[in-house]
Amino acid sequence: MNDQHLRQQLVNALTKRQAHQLFETVIDGFPLAHYNTKPPNTPYSFWQLLEHMRITQADILVYIVNPKYQYPEFPADYWPPADAQAGQAEWQRAIDRFLADRSALVEIIQDPARDLTAQIPHGQAGHTILREILVIAAHNAYHTGEFGILRAALGLW
Repeated sequence: MNDQHLRQQLVNALTKRQAHQLFETVIDGFPLAHYNTKPPNTPYSFWQLLEHMRITQADILVYIVNPKYQYPEFPADYWPPADAQAGQAEWQRAIDRFLADRSALVEIIQDPARDLTAQIPHGQAGHTILREILVIAAHNAYHTGEFGILRAALGLW
């Protein structure tokens, strides 16, 4: 397989609207009054879902690049506290950090000196950059879609 083609497909999986909604679309113009709204039968608010996406993506980025990586406790460390609330500053900070970390992942993907299929030296057996990018792309797509569906269900478009 053409290495450049694979790299572009991975970038697209993180940044383009393909078979899933685009992160930027589902958060665009989201009403401040509903950052902390918990949709019916949902244990977390829109902000908590956004923050979960940010935390998880940041964790995978750190896992890829930090030889001293320490595994967070799952699931507790991947979600903000159940009673956490956000204002406009926290909301924007979560978006900005999510986008910055996603950009850092794109840079890793596009670096031809990185072997995407090589074992991450400090990682578990079978864990490669390719695997980690596929994991976070799927995770982001899943929760972006969830965010969009919950937003639609509450009439927040």
